[in-house]
Amino acid sequence: MINAMPPAFDPGWASGAGLVVAHDVLGGVFALNGGNPREAGRPGEPGEIVYFAPDALGWEALGAGHSAWLSWIISGGLQEFYEGLRWDGWRDEVSVLNGRQGLSFFPPLWSAEARQDLSTTSRRAVPMAEVLSLSRTSCLQVDGADPGFLGAA
Repeated sequence: MINAMPPAFDPGWASGAGLVVAHDVLGGVFALNGGNPREAGRPGEPGEIVYFAPDALGWEALGAGHSAWLSWIISGGLQEFYEGLRWDGWRDEVSVLNGRQGLSFFPPLWSAEARQDLSTTSRRAVPMAEVLSLSRTSCLQVDGADPGFLGAA
């Protein structure tokens, strides 16, 4: 469901910009680039994992394909990756979420206030679809850029 694939085989269906492989509770999106990332407005090369950063409202190339990305995760790469996006007690807050929920932040992660002190933000659990919709809407309002498909939740 995450990539909005048709329920029955459809030879005409294409993934477009690529395939979403994971969401994080912050509203970040890990995606595998499709055949023409530039056309989709994404950095990186075809077959490379990119990350939609909700604190920057944009895509970032991670410099690895899917298997290297999985190895990086298993070897603890996420510790450093999320270093600036964690606060005291984050594990407790995140551990009660189900797989279809994320966190809504106020002020939002991309704001100067949140960047200054993430621990002072207000956070609440909401459906992941709401988090992704807010990210897309924020991109369009802040800089007019459409991040494209962020996955179905």
